[in-house]
Amino acid sequence: MRKIILVFVAFLFFFSCAPKQEAKTIYVVRHAEKQLVGDDPELSVAGNARSVKLGQLMEDKEIEHVFSTPTKRTYATVRHVAANSGISIEDYDPKDHDALVKELRKRKGNALVVGHSNTVHHLVNYFVGNEDKYEELEDIEYNFIFMVEMASDGSSKVKRKTFGEF
Repeated sequence: MRKIILVFVAFLFFFSCAPKQEAKTIYVVRHAEKQLVGDDPELSVAGNARSVKLGQLMEDKEIEHVFSTPTKRTYATVRHVAANSGISIEDYDPKDHDALVKELRKRKGNALVVGHSNTVHHLVNYFVGNEDKYEELEDIEYNFIFMVEMASDGSSKVKRKTFGEF
């Protein structure tokens, strides 16, 4: 009986001391419009305009972390946000969403993540819970910003907005 009580007390202590997730918002976007030449293209004129707009939209969002895949178009998409916030762009591997999600959960503060049409949905679907999953973005879709709202109880929800709705 004494062992059962000790195990129960240890169990309560462990879960009462377990770190809680900080409430924060993770913004997830696809890179802006790209040029149609080369293996690692730059942004097009429209893409450069969208990256400036993203910088403006994120100015009041208290972004503390910016994550990007290691391509020219993704870096260029978030460069204004990083510059405005005075933070560095951190690389992530788009083939290892588990590692990125773990990192996002443990970080304090709001973050912006930029990915690709075939990766953004994988990332946001980690946070939708029992809601409908998001489909892969079409090649011509650049206008969405996914807002992942993470609560301190560990729950999360995702809202998809357009640039015009911000």
